[in-house]
Amino acid sequence: MKETRYFYVPEANENSELPDEEAQHALKVLRLSAGDDIVLIDGCGHFYDAEVTATDKRHCHYSIKKVLPQERLWTPHLHIAVAPTKNIDRIEWFVEKAVEIGVDEISFLNCQFSERRNIRTDRIEKIVVSAMKQSRKAWKTQVNEMADFQSFLTRLGSAPVDKYICHCYDENDIVNAILQQQTPQEKDASNTEKELLRDALVNGNNAVVLVGPEGDFSVEEVVRAEMSGFLPVSLGDSRLRTETAALVAVHLMRLFA
Repeated sequence: MKETRYFYVPEANENSELPDEEAQHALKVLRLSAGDDIVLIDGCGHFYDAEVTATDKRHCHYSIKKVLPQERLWTPHLHIAVAPTKNIDRIEWFVEKAVEIGVDEISFLNCQFSERRNIRTDRIEKIVVSAMKQSRKAWKTQVNEMADFQSFLTRLGSAPVDKYICHCYDENDIVNAILQQQTPQEKDASNTEKELLRDALVNGNNAVVLVGPEGDFSVEEVVRAEMSGFLPVSLGDSRLRTETAALVAVHLMRLFA
């Protein structure tokens, strides 16, 4: 049985030719020719049964035989925001695995203790596309440019989403810092316990989880996040690397989606 070949083609139903990079893979690696069957993914919820109609050294033309709308594998919007690691290979590994597991949006945070202040989103996009095809996802994960931590909180604003921040501090220290900025009424409502993320997630709700850099978030950043409505959570007793923590968070979100 011949293996099914998947290609990412945005607006596939409005085109008749594979994008350059996909065409090169089809022609030089897979050596496809006229008459070969392929499957196109538009990243917006559709697969397309298609057939190669013509090729040359640089171009691969197709015709669509059937449109295959896909049902979502999960309903809520799942968003992971992570500070990239100094070693870029580790965050690229995380992106690949997160897309394979399933996540709607990935953001990158520039935090006070970040060891990496920039990231090539064009390279991340290629990893996302490859993982999407590998895992047969019909929707492409959205990748956002790196944002300053406070700018990210501001942009998220009052969006209808459950907000969580993973950090390693004793929550009593964070609460004491928050208490200095609260009214007496707010102080009475302060929470001094960190829940496990697995216990805090609400089945079917939109969710965003923040994971800090290798040196963790600063106390000030955690305070700002909690005062912006983020619930402090733990991923368990083990101290995890940044990319491991982010992947655990994605997996837990998917389990409760």
